[in-house]
Amino acid sequence: MARVHMIFRTMLHAILSRFGPRLGHWDVARTRFRVLPTDLDILKHMNNGVYLSIADIGRFDLLQRNGVWAIFKRRGWYPVVASETISFRKSLELWQPFVVESRILGFDEKAVYVEQRFTVDGEIYTQAFIRGRFLKRSGGVVSIAELLEAVGPSPTDVAVPDWLLQWGADAGLPSTRVEAPSVWSE
Repeated sequence: MARVHMIFRTMLHAILSRFGPRLGHWDVARTRFRVLPTDLDILKHMNNGVYLSIADIGRFDLLQRNGVWAIFKRRGWYPVVASETISFRKSLELWQPFVVESRILGFDEKAVYVEQRFTVDGEIYTQAFIRGRFLKRSGGVVSIAELLEAVGPSPTDVAVPDWLLQWGADAGLPSTRVEAPSVWSE
């Protein structure tokens, strides 16, 4: 049932994003939500996994309203999450309205970094950072050079904090096959 509601919520926001205010590539997207009964865990607050699903919708809203989604679609590109981290400060409760603020922070040599904040009346309840890549439907990875050629140069004040770049380097798995430790295979 929860998956059905998330699919409905995703489709609803896909429609709303088409008609929402247009944004520049580097603007903050503010996407409104409300905690639904299907979002709750056994402790009756929003389940930690639901935050990540709603963050996906917020990023799609950002890409749709800033025009990047249309550029990617024409070129046969699509985004994937390489790594993400999330920190919780306060719980979101049943029926509580909240806003997900999404913005592109910048990039390193391989990936784009996005910050997302779950806010209530301007107060940050939860904050997530996502390191994403873009893939080509024809195969291969979209380079940062190709990405910037498609969307235009980034503003000079756009920079990923050093600590986040270090996290991105530390959190990434190697691009080659990784074997599970033998102690786990028993």
